Amino acid sequence: MINKQIIYKPIGIIHSEHTIAAKTPIQPVYARGCMGQVEVFEEFKAGLRDLEGFSHIYLIYHFNQAPPFKLLVKPFLQDVERGIFSIRAPGRPNPIGLSVVDLIRIKDNILDVDNVDILDGTPLLDIKPYTAKFDLHDVRKNGWQDEVDEKTAKKRGERGYRS
Repeated sequence: MINKQIIYKPIGIIHSEHTIAAKTPIQPVYARGCMGQVEVFEEFKAGLRDLEGFSHIYLIYHFNQAPPFKLLVKPFLQDVERGIFSIRAPGRPNPIGLSVVDLIRIKDNILDVDNVDILDGTPLLDIKPYTAKFDLHDVRKNGWQDEVDEKTAKKRGERGYRS
């Protein structure tokens, strides 16, 4: 039986230079050089032990400024409607975000990270280590994204951030 309500408690907050959604790079690959900090609340600090041995981490967060969800949305890469589960738009039935960022250093309960494509003040739900042993795959198909050339993807993904 599925619960009708699921409640998550933030474990921290993500700080970044991004304050306007429309000017925030889309996806970490287009946010190179965008530094940020992840503040883990004191009660969860002990959970950071051994994380410094990883070069990359997953940040799982709540899209607290997401628009209402739609099942069909035009992704940033194209002007064609696609199903919400085939894109990474923030307006989702459950507005949960996922980004792989570079872990630069940990000092106390603060993680310095790079390639941040997340709005300042975003609630952090979880952190997981990214590891080639489990996460690196030989991707053979990228769905509709194979229709988009890299130059177009980079221009749209940076959203003028580097302009």
